[in-house]
Amino acid sequence: MSDYVVRPITDPERRSTFDLLLRSLHGDPIPDERWGPMADSWAADGKTGAFHGDDPIGIASSFPTTLTVPGGGRVPMAAVDGVGVRADWTRRGVLTAMMDTQLHDFVNRGYVAAGLHASEAVIYGRFGYGAATSSATFRVSHPARLREGVTAPGHVRLLTTDEAIATIPALYQRIGTSRAGRLARPDRWWPIAFHWHLGKDGGNHRVAVHTGPDGDDGYVEFRTTRQMHRDDPERGALLDVRDLQAAGPEAVAGLWRFLLSVDLVEAVHVRGRPVDEPVSLLLADPRRARTTDIEDELWLRLVDVPGALAARTYGPAEPVVMEVHDRMLPDNRGRYRVGPDGVTRTDEAADLELDVDTLAMLYLGEWQAGPLALAGRITGADDRTLAQVDTLFGTAERPWSGTHF
Repeated sequence: MSDYVVRPITDPERRSTFDLLLRSLHGDPIPDERWGPMADSWAADGKTGAFHGDDPIGIASSFPTTLTVPGGGRVPMAAVDGVGVRADWTRRGVLTAMMDTQLHDFVNRGYVAAGLHASEAVIYGRFGYGAATSSATFRVSHPARLREGVTAPGHVRLLTTDEAIATIPALYQRIGTSRAGRLARPDRWWPIAFHWHLGKDGGNHRVAVHTGPDGDDGYVEFRTTRQMHRDDPERGALLDVRDLQAAGPEAVAGLWRFLLSVDLVEAVHVRGRPVDEPVSLLLADPRRARTTDIEDELWLRLVDVPGALAARTYGPAEPVVMEVHDRMLPDNRGRYRVGPDGVTRTDEAADLELDVDTLAMLYLGEWQAGPLALAGRITGADDRTLAQVDTLFGTAERPWSGTHF
Protein backbone atom coordinates (compact mmCIF):
# COMPACT_ATOMS: atom_id res chain seq x y z
CA MET A 1 0.00 0.00 0.00
CA SER A 2 1.29 3.47 -0.92
CA ASP A 3 2.34 5.77 1.91
CA TYR A 4 0.94 8.82 0.12
CA VAL A 5 -2.34 9.77 -1.53
CA VAL A 6 -3.01 11.85 -4.63
CA ARG A 7 -6.13 14.02 -4.57
CA PRO A 8 -7.43 17.52 -5.33
CA ILE A 9 -6.16 20.13 -2.91
CA THR A 10 -8.50 22.09 -0.65
CA ASP A 11 -8.71 25.84 -0.25
CA PRO A 12 -6.73 25.93 3.04
CA GLU A 13 -3.90 24.00 1.30
CA ARG A 14 -3.26 26.63 -1.37
CA ARG A 15 -0.49 28.45 0.48
CA SER A 16 1.43 25.34 1.54
CA THR A 17 1.31 23.84 -1.97
CA PHE A 18 2.45 27.12 -3.52
CA ASP A 19 5.41 27.22 -1.14
CA LEU A 20 6.12 23.58 -1.99
CA LEU A 21 6.22 24.46 -5.68
CA LEU A 22 8.62 27.36 -5.08
CA ARG A 23 10.93 25.19 -2.98
CA SER A 24 10.92 22.41 -5.58
CA LEU A 25 12.11 25.02 -8.10
CA HIS A 26 14.81 26.17 -5.64
CA GLY A 27 12.99 29.32 -4.62
CA ASP A 28 12.01 30.72 -1.23
CA PRO A 29 8.53 30.56 0.27
CA ILE A 30 6.50 33.64 -0.54
CA PRO A 31 6.20 36.24 2.26
CA ASP A 32 2.79 37.23 3.61
CA GLU A 33 2.79 40.68 2.01
CA ARG A 34 3.27 39.15 -1.44
CA TRP A 35 0.91 36.23 -0.98
CA GLY A 36 -2.14 38.47 -0.48
CA PRO A 37 -2.26 40.10 -3.94
CA MET A 38 -1.51 36.76 -5.63
CA ALA A 39 -3.69 34.39 -3.61
CA ASP A 40 -6.73 34.52 -5.89
CA SER A 41 -4.56 33.45 -8.83
CA TRP A 42 -3.60 30.24 -6.99
CA ALA A 43 -7.09 28.79 -6.77
CA ALA A 44 -7.60 25.30 -5.38
CA ASP A 45 -9.65 24.28 -8.40
CA GLY A 46 -7.52 22.48 -10.99
CA LYS A 47 -4.76 21.50 -8.60
CA THR A 48 -3.76 17.91 -7.87
CA GLY A 49 -1.63 17.31 -4.79
CA ALA A 50 0.24 14.38 -3.29
CA PHE A 51 0.07 14.11 0.50
CA HIS A 52 1.85 12.08 3.16
CA GLY A 53 -0.63 12.37 5.97
CA ASP A 54 -1.47 16.06 6.08
CA ASP A 55 1.84 17.16 4.57
CA PRO A 56 1.97 18.11 0.87
CA ILE A 57 4.79 16.33 -0.95
CA GLY A 58 3.83 17.11 -4.55
CA ILE A 59 1.72 19.50 -6.61
CA ALA A 60 0.50 19.55 -10.22
CA SER A 61 -1.35 22.79 -10.92
CA SER A 62 -3.37 23.97 -13.91
CA PHE A 63 -5.77 26.68 -15.00
CA PRO A 64 -8.22 26.84 -17.93
CA THR A 65 -7.44 28.68 -21.15
CA THR A 66 -7.99 28.26 -24.88
CA LEU A 67 -5.51 27.32 -27.61
CA THR A 68 -5.61 28.66 -31.17
CA VAL A 69 -5.20 25.84 -33.70
CA PRO A 70 -4.38 25.93 -37.43
CA GLY A 71 -7.28 27.51 -39.27
CA GLY A 72 -8.02 29.94 -36.45
CA GLY A 73 -10.28 27.74 -34.32
CA ARG A 74 -9.89 27.60 -30.54
CA VAL A 75 -10.09 24.60 -28.24
CA PRO A 76 -10.29 24.40 -24.43
CA MET A 77 -6.85 23.77 -22.95
CA ALA A 78 -5.49 23.14 -19.46
CA ALA A 79 -2.38 25.23 -18.84
CA VAL A 80 -0.16 23.24 -16.47
CA ASP A 81 1.48 26.10 -14.62
CA GLY A 82 3.41 24.31 -11.89
CA VAL A 83 4.61 20.78 -11.18
CA GLY A 84 6.90 19.90 -8.29
CA VAL A 85 7.79 17.12 -5.87
CA ARG A 86 9.42 17.62 -2.49
CA ALA A 87 13.12 16.76 -2.63
CA ASP A 88 12.88 13.85 -0.18
CA TRP A 89 10.04 12.24 -2.19
CA THR A 90 11.49 12.24 -5.71
CA ARG A 91 12.03 8.98 -7.67
CA ARG A 92 9.18 7.29 -5.79
CA GLY A 93 6.39 7.49 -8.35
CA VAL A 94 4.81 10.67 -6.99
CA LEU A 95 5.11 12.63 -10.24
CA THR A 96 3.71 9.77 -12.33
CA ALA A 97 0.75 9.34 -9.99
CA MET A 98 -0.05 13.05 -10.06
CA MET A 99 0.25 13.33 -13.84
CA ASP A 100 -1.99 10.30 -14.36
CA THR A 101 -4.63 11.70 -12.00
CA GLN A 102 -4.37 15.14 -13.59
CA LEU A 103 -4.79 13.82 -17.14
CA HIS A 104 -7.93 11.89 -16.25
CA ASP A 105 -9.26 15.00 -14.52
CA PHE A 106 -8.65 16.92 -17.76
CA VAL A 107 -10.73 14.33 -19.62
CA ASN A 108 -13.57 14.73 -17.13
CA ARG A 109 -13.44 18.52 -17.48
CA GLY A 110 -13.72 18.35 -21.27
CA TYR A 111 -10.32 19.75 -22.18
CA VAL A 112 -9.18 19.00 -25.71
CA ALA A 113 -5.53 19.72 -24.96
CA ALA A 114 -3.09 20.45 -22.16
CA GLY A 115 0.10 22.45 -22.35
CA LEU A 116 3.15 23.25 -20.24
CA HIS A 117 6.65 24.69 -20.32
CA ALA A 118 9.08 21.89 -19.55
CA SER A 119 11.80 22.46 -16.98
CA GLU A 120 13.58 19.38 -18.35
CA ALA A 121 13.10 18.00 -21.85
CA VAL A 122 13.23 14.33 -20.81
CA ILE A 123 10.38 14.39 -18.30
CA TYR A 124 7.08 15.01 -20.04
CA GLY A 125 7.26 12.95 -23.22
CA ARG A 126 6.37 9.85 -21.25
CA PHE A 127 3.10 11.52 -20.26
CA GLY A 128 2.19 12.28 -23.88
CA TYR A 129 3.49 15.86 -24.15
CA GLY A 130 5.45 16.87 -27.24
CA ALA A 131 7.39 20.05 -28.04
CA ALA A 132 4.83 21.77 -30.28
CA THR A 133 6.24 25.30 -30.68
CA SER A 134 9.64 26.96 -30.56
CA SER A 135 10.79 30.45 -29.68
CA ALA A 136 13.83 32.57 -30.45
CA THR A 137 16.05 34.91 -28.48
CA PHE A 138 17.29 37.99 -30.33
CA ARG A 139 20.00 40.46 -29.38
CA VAL A 140 20.25 43.75 -31.25
CA SER A 141 23.44 45.69 -30.57
CA HIS A 142 23.63 49.48 -30.79
CA PRO A 143 23.95 51.52 -32.84
CA ALA A 144 20.92 50.12 -34.65
CA ARG A 145 17.98 51.67 -36.46
CA LEU A 146 15.16 50.58 -38.73
CA ARG A 147 15.51 50.78 -42.51
CA GLU A 148 13.98 53.88 -44.07
CA GLY A 149 11.48 51.77 -46.00
CA VAL A 150 9.99 50.07 -42.92
CA THR A 151 6.33 50.99 -42.50
CA ALA A 152 5.59 52.01 -38.92
CA PRO A 153 3.17 54.97 -38.96
CA GLY A 154 2.04 54.74 -35.34
CA HIS A 155 3.40 56.18 -32.12
CA VAL A 156 4.34 54.82 -28.69
CA ARG A 157 3.53 56.09 -25.20
CA LEU A 158 4.80 54.93 -21.80
CA LEU A 159 2.29 53.90 -19.13
CA THR A 160 2.46 54.25 -15.38
CA THR A 161 2.25 51.02 -13.39
CA ASP A 162 -1.40 51.66 -12.52
CA GLU A 163 -2.23 52.45 -16.15
CA ALA A 164 -0.50 49.26 -17.31
CA ILE A 165 -2.37 47.07 -14.82
CA ALA A 166 -5.67 48.63 -15.91
CA THR A 167 -4.95 48.57 -19.65
CA ILE A 168 -2.86 45.60 -20.73
CA PRO A 169 -5.21 42.64 -20.10
CA ALA A 170 -7.95 44.08 -22.32
CA LEU A 171 -5.39 45.14 -24.93
CA TYR A 172 -3.93 41.62 -25.10
CA GLN A 173 -7.42 40.21 -25.64
CA ARG A 174 -8.22 42.80 -28.28
CA ILE A 175 -4.97 42.21 -30.15
CA GLY A 176 -5.78 38.54 -30.67
CA THR A 177 -4.19 36.67 -33.55
CA SER A 178 -4.98 33.67 -35.70
CA ARG A 179 -1.46 32.26 -35.36
CA ALA A 180 -1.53 28.64 -34.21
CA GLY A 181 -0.29 28.12 -30.66
CA ARG A 182 -1.61 31.37 -29.21
CA LEU A 183 -3.22 31.20 -25.76
CA ALA A 184 -5.94 33.20 -24.07
CA ARG A 185 -4.80 34.83 -20.82
CA PRO A 186 -7.64 34.46 -18.29
CA ASP A 187 -8.17 36.91 -15.45
CA ARG A 188 -6.31 34.71 -12.98
CA TRP A 189 -3.14 34.78 -15.12
CA TRP A 190 -2.54 38.52 -14.74
CA PRO A 191 -2.17 39.18 -10.97
CA ILE A 192 0.89 36.95 -10.60
CA ALA A 193 2.44 38.35 -13.78
CA PHE A 194 1.85 41.94 -12.69
CA HIS A 195 2.99 41.41 -9.13
CA TRP A 196 6.27 39.74 -10.08
CA HIS A 197 7.17 42.27 -12.77
CA LEU A 198 5.27 45.53 -12.21
CA GLY A 199 4.31 45.57 -8.52
CA LYS A 200 6.07 47.82 -6.07
CA ASP A 201 7.47 44.73 -4.34
CA GLY A 202 8.34 43.01 -7.62
CA GLY A 203 10.42 43.90 -10.66
CA ASN A 204 11.11 47.24 -12.29
CA HIS A 205 9.53 46.56 -15.67
CA ARG A 206 7.87 49.34 -17.65
CA VAL A 207 5.16 49.13 -20.31
CA ALA A 208 4.90 51.03 -23.59
CA VAL A 209 1.82 50.90 -25.84
CA HIS A 210 1.81 51.29 -29.61
CA THR A 211 -1.07 53.16 -31.24
CA GLY A 212 -1.74 52.70 -34.93
CA PRO A 213 -4.33 54.18 -37.30
CA ASP A 214 -7.11 52.13 -35.66
CA GLY A 215 -6.11 52.64 -32.03
CA ASP A 216 -3.92 50.75 -29.59
CA ASP A 217 -2.56 47.65 -31.31
CA GLY A 218 0.49 46.49 -29.36
CA TYR A 219 2.58 46.80 -26.24
CA VAL A 220 5.99 45.89 -24.85
CA GLU A 221 7.00 45.18 -21.27
CA PHE A 222 10.69 45.78 -20.59
CA ARG A 223 13.30 46.78 -18.06
CA THR A 224 16.82 48.14 -18.23
CA THR A 225 19.79 46.69 -16.37
CA ARG A 226 22.81 48.83 -15.62
CA GLN A 227 26.07 47.27 -16.85
CA MET A 228 28.53 50.06 -16.02
CA HIS A 229 31.25 49.33 -13.48
CA ARG A 230 34.48 50.87 -12.28
CA ASP A 231 36.56 49.52 -15.16
CA ASP A 232 33.94 50.46 -17.78
CA PRO A 233 31.99 53.49 -16.51
CA GLU A 234 30.65 54.43 -19.96
CA ARG A 235 29.10 51.06 -20.72
CA GLY A 236 25.44 51.31 -21.72
CA ALA A 237 22.53 49.46 -20.11
CA LEU A 238 20.95 46.26 -21.35
CA LEU A 239 17.31 46.67 -22.36
CA ASP A 240 15.57 43.36 -21.57
CA VAL A 241 12.14 42.67 -23.10
CA ARG A 242 9.83 40.32 -21.22
CA ASP A 243 6.64 40.53 -23.29
CA LEU A 244 5.94 42.00 -26.71
CA GLN A 245 2.50 41.60 -28.27
CA ALA A 246 1.28 43.19 -31.49
CA ALA A 247 -1.72 42.88 -33.78
CA GLY A 248 0.30 43.06 -36.99
CA PRO A 249 3.72 43.68 -38.57
CA GLU A 250 3.41 47.48 -38.48
CA ALA A 251 2.85 47.42 -34.72
CA VAL A 252 5.83 45.06 -34.33
CA ALA A 253 8.00 47.46 -36.34
CA GLY A 254 6.74 50.44 -34.33
CA LEU A 255 7.60 48.79 -31.03
CA TRP A 256 11.06 47.86 -32.31
CA ARG A 257 11.56 51.47 -33.42
CA PHE A 258 10.79 52.56 -29.87
CA LEU A 259 13.08 49.98 -28.26
CA LEU A 260 15.97 51.00 -30.50
CA SER A 261 15.41 54.68 -29.69
CA VAL A 262 16.01 54.37 -25.94
CA ASP A 263 19.19 56.25 -25.08
CA LEU A 264 22.24 54.97 -23.16
CA VAL A 265 21.53 51.37 -24.12
CA GLU A 266 24.19 48.96 -25.37
CA ALA A 267 21.85 46.24 -26.65
CA VAL A 268 18.23 45.08 -26.73
CA HIS A 269 17.66 41.51 -25.57
CA VAL A 270 14.33 39.86 -26.47
CA ARG A 271 13.49 36.30 -25.47
CA GLY A 272 10.52 34.15 -26.44
CA ARG A 273 9.82 35.57 -29.89
CA PRO A 274 8.49 33.80 -33.00
CA VAL A 275 11.29 31.99 -34.78
CA ASP A 276 10.17 33.50 -38.10
CA GLU A 277 10.08 37.11 -36.87
CA PRO A 278 12.26 39.05 -39.37
CA VAL A 279 14.14 41.27 -36.92
CA SER A 280 17.32 41.56 -39.00
CA LEU A 281 15.36 42.52 -42.14
CA LEU A 282 13.88 45.52 -40.32
CA LEU A 283 17.33 46.99 -39.66
CA ALA A 284 19.48 49.25 -41.79
CA ASP A 285 22.40 47.05 -40.75
CA PRO A 286 20.98 43.51 -40.43
CA ARG A 287 24.17 42.29 -38.76
CA ARG A 288 23.30 44.27 -35.66
CA ALA A 289 20.70 41.57 -34.89
CA ARG A 290 21.70 38.07 -33.87
CA THR A 291 19.57 35.06 -33.03
CA THR A 292 21.33 33.85 -29.90
CA ASP A 293 19.09 30.90 -29.06
CA ILE A 294 16.18 28.81 -30.31
CA GLU A 295 14.45 26.67 -27.71
CA ASP A 296 11.32 24.62 -27.23
CA GLU A 297 8.39 26.68 -26.02
CA LEU A 298 4.90 25.14 -25.57
CA TRP A 299 4.75 21.42 -24.88
CA LEU A 300 1.36 20.12 -25.98
CA ARG A 301 -0.68 17.11 -24.87
CA LEU A 302 -3.74 16.08 -26.91
CA VAL A 303 -6.23 15.02 -24.26
CA ASP A 304 -9.04 14.38 -26.76
CA VAL A 305 -7.36 13.23 -29.97
CA PRO A 306 -10.49 13.00 -32.16
CA GLY A 307 -11.67 16.38 -30.88
CA ALA A 308 -8.30 17.98 -31.49
CA LEU A 309 -7.91 16.57 -34.99
CA ALA A 310 -11.42 17.71 -35.91
CA ALA A 311 -10.81 21.27 -34.64
CA ARG A 312 -8.05 22.26 -37.07
CA THR A 313 -7.91 22.63 -40.85
CA TYR A 314 -5.66 20.70 -43.24
CA GLY A 315 -3.80 21.37 -46.46
CA PRO A 316 -4.68 20.02 -49.94
CA ALA A 317 -3.36 16.46 -49.95
CA GLU A 318 -4.72 12.93 -50.21
CA PRO A 319 -6.00 11.64 -46.85
CA VAL A 320 -3.67 9.68 -44.61
CA VAL A 321 -4.65 6.98 -42.11
CA MET A 322 -2.75 7.44 -38.84
CA GLU A 323 -2.64 4.86 -36.06
CA VAL A 324 -2.24 6.68 -32.75
CA HIS A 325 -0.90 5.06 -29.58
CA ASP A 326 -1.63 6.52 -26.14
CA ARG A 327 -0.64 4.46 -23.11
CA MET A 328 -2.27 6.78 -20.55
CA LEU A 329 -5.60 7.64 -22.21
CA PRO A 330 -6.78 4.52 -24.05
CA ASP A 331 -9.85 6.21 -25.58
CA ASN A 332 -7.46 8.08 -27.87
CA ARG A 333 -6.02 4.91 -29.36
CA GLY A 334 -7.03 3.93 -32.86
CA ARG A 335 -6.84 4.81 -36.51
CA TYR A 336 -7.83 8.18 -37.90
CA ARG A 337 -8.38 9.11 -41.52
CA VAL A 338 -7.10 12.69 -41.82
CA GLY A 339 -7.76 14.77 -44.92
CA PRO A 340 -8.81 18.21 -46.18
CA ASP A 341 -12.47 17.28 -45.72
CA GLY A 342 -12.08 16.34 -42.06
CA VAL A 343 -11.21 13.50 -39.71
CA THR A 344 -12.96 10.20 -39.02
CA ARG A 345 -12.12 7.05 -37.10
CA THR A 346 -11.56 4.13 -39.42
CA ASP A 347 -10.72 0.44 -39.63
CA GLU A 348 -8.65 0.96 -42.80
CA ALA A 349 -5.02 -0.13 -42.84
CA ALA A 350 -2.73 2.49 -41.35
CA ASP A 351 -0.34 4.46 -43.54
CA LEU A 352 1.80 5.27 -40.50
CA GLU A 353 1.96 4.84 -36.72
CA LEU A 354 2.94 7.33 -34.05
CA ASP A 355 2.59 8.01 -30.34
CA VAL A 356 0.39 10.80 -29.04
CA ASP A 357 3.39 12.98 -28.11
CA THR A 358 4.59 12.90 -31.72
CA LEU A 359 1.11 13.74 -32.96
CA ALA A 360 1.25 16.80 -30.68
CA MET A 361 4.52 17.82 -32.33
CA LEU A 362 2.83 17.68 -35.75
CA TYR A 363 -0.47 19.17 -34.65
CA LEU A 364 0.30 22.91 -34.73
CA GLY A 365 2.62 22.69 -37.74
CA GLU A 366 5.98 23.05 -35.97
CA TRP A 367 7.61 19.82 -37.17
CA GLN A 368 7.76 18.04 -40.51
CA ALA A 369 7.12 14.32 -40.84
CA GLY A 370 10.47 13.41 -42.42
CA PRO A 371 12.67 14.35 -39.44
CA LEU A 372 10.18 12.72 -37.07
CA ALA A 373 10.38 9.51 -39.10
CA LEU A 374 14.18 9.70 -39.15
CA ALA A 375 14.09 9.94 -35.36
CA GLY A 376 11.90 6.83 -35.16
CA ARG A 377 8.88 8.77 -33.96
CA ILE A 378 6.84 7.93 -37.09
CA THR A 379 6.96 4.37 -38.39
CA GLY A 380 5.53 2.52 -41.39
CA ALA A 381 5.42 5.52 -43.74
CA ASP A 382 7.02 5.79 -47.16
CA ASP A 383 8.29 9.06 -48.63
CA ARG A 384 5.00 9.76 -50.42
CA THR A 385 3.04 9.41 -47.20
CA LEU A 386 5.45 11.65 -45.32
CA ALA A 387 5.04 14.32 -48.01
CA GLN A 388 1.25 14.04 -47.69
CA VAL A 389 1.50 14.53 -43.93
CA ASP A 390 3.62 17.66 -44.42
CA THR A 391 1.02 19.15 -46.77
CA LEU A 392 -1.87 18.24 -44.49
CA PHE A 393 -0.36 19.54 -41.25
CA GLY A 394 1.82 22.37 -42.58
CA THR A 395 1.03 26.01 -41.76
CA ALA A 396 1.87 29.28 -43.51
CA GLU A 397 3.71 30.63 -40.44
CA ARG A 398 5.44 28.90 -37.58
CA PRO A 399 3.24 28.31 -34.54
CA TRP A 400 4.02 30.40 -31.47
CA SER A 401 2.47 30.72 -28.03
CA GLY A 402 4.02 33.89 -26.64
CA THR A 403 2.62 33.32 -23.14
CA HIS A 404 4.62 31.92 -20.27
CA PHE A 405 2.92 30.25 -17.33
